[in-house]
Amino acid sequence: MSKIFYVTGGARSGKSAFALRLAAPYEKRVFLATAEPFDDEMALRIFRHQEERESQFTTVEEPLYLARALSILPADTDVVLLDCLTVWTGNLMHYAEGRGKEQIEQQIELFFGALLRPPCDIILVSNEVGMGIVPENAMARSFRDRAGLINQQAASIAAEAYLLCSGLPLRLK
Repeated sequence: MSKIFYVTGGARSGKSAFALRLAAPYEKRVFLATAEPFDDEMALRIFRHQEERESQFTTVEEPLYLARALSILPADTDVVLLDCLTVWTGNLMHYAEGRGKEQIEQQIELFFGALLRPPCDIILVSNEVGMGIVPENAMARSFRDRAGLINQQAASIAAEAYLLCSGLPLRLK
C-alpha cells in the first residue's frame, strides 16, 4: 500500500532538502511543482530548486489541479514529491479571486480525495504558517487559516510527518 509523508517547517528550514532525501531511495521519482515564476526572484528560486534536483526527477508543473496531475502520472512512478501545498493554496486563492470560495474548496476536496488511494508513495511539503503574528489584513488571515487547515488535513492522513527547524527534522508521527 502506498504511503504519504508530510514535511513542514518555516521558510528556509530545510524542508525541500529533507524531502529530497526522503525521495532518494526510490527509483522512478516525479517532482510535482506548484510554483509559477511570477517575477524574476521567483524564477531564480525555481531554477535553483531544479538545479538541486538535477535529472533525478521527472518534473510535472501543475499550479492548480493536483488531483488531475496525480491521476496522469507515468505508470511506473514510485514516488511523487509535491512541493508545495502552501504555494498551491496561494495559487488557488489567486486564480479563484472574484469567483468564490466554492472553486477553492472543490480543488481541495478533489486533491484529498485522490490521496485516499494514492497511486504511489507521496511526499507532501508545506510551510508552517501559523507560528507568526496575526496578519493585518483579511486576505492574509484567510490564506493563513486555509493553509493551516490544509496542513492539518495533510498531516492527519500521513503515515509519517516531520517538522523541520534550522535544517533539523523532528519526527511528529
